[in-house]
Amino acid sequence: MPFYVAPEQLMKDRADFARKGIARGRALTALSIQDGILICAENRSNSLRKVSEIYDRIAFAGVGRYNEFDQLRIAGVRHADLKGYTYSREDVDARSLANQYAQLLGQTFTHEMKPMEVEILVAEVAMESSGDQMFHVLYDGTVNDESGYTVLGGEADSIAERLGQSYDGGWAVGDGVRAASAALSGQERTFEADDLEVAILVRETGRRAFQRIEGEELAEMLG
Repeated sequence: MPFYVAPEQLMKDRADFARKGIARGRALTALSIQDGILICAENRSNSLRKVSEIYDRIAFAGVGRYNEFDQLRIAGVRHADLKGYTYSREDVDARSLANQYAQLLGQTFTHEMKPMEVEILVAEVAMESSGDQMFHVLYDGTVNDESGYTVLGGEADSIAERLGQSYDGGWAVGDGVRAASAALSGQERTFEADDLEVAILVRETGRRAFQRIEGEELAEMLG
């Protein structure tokens, strides 16, 4: 017979385990600006991406254990492609995708021995900033509908506090990149272009909105 563990203690232990794993990862932030939704992540790897395109106007970002949130990204791409092909492309939206992720993460957290050590973001850009959608999905399946900006990963509270002091929804791309970089780095560090992974969902009429900002373009924005 296995040892008895109170359900409250079991859930608390799983939550503590997941939070510790996520806190070891590098943070990322997403903010709604004049030109779209900007996602900026601390990532020194040029091959392992934390920010990716899911569908036409939808982006995915993850922090924590890379192999786990990359599995979620692949599952999201397949789900979006299948739904768009079966019905129509307009039927694929961030809200339904975030709900699918929440169900999967909640099921894993409740029934599996080890929870997923991840937090993910599903973002969808609209033609007006008031219509932007950002859903922050936690390791236990909790979904937070964010407005303006959000932060995932280690030291999220202090980063969000720094970003909130200066946040302006009317920023251009360059202003948003500099503000996000300053919030992620704090006062003790300074980021170069190679230290960051930056992408934007562009607010325009084109079907595909996801664009990466890197290399000389990113270095020029960082000044």
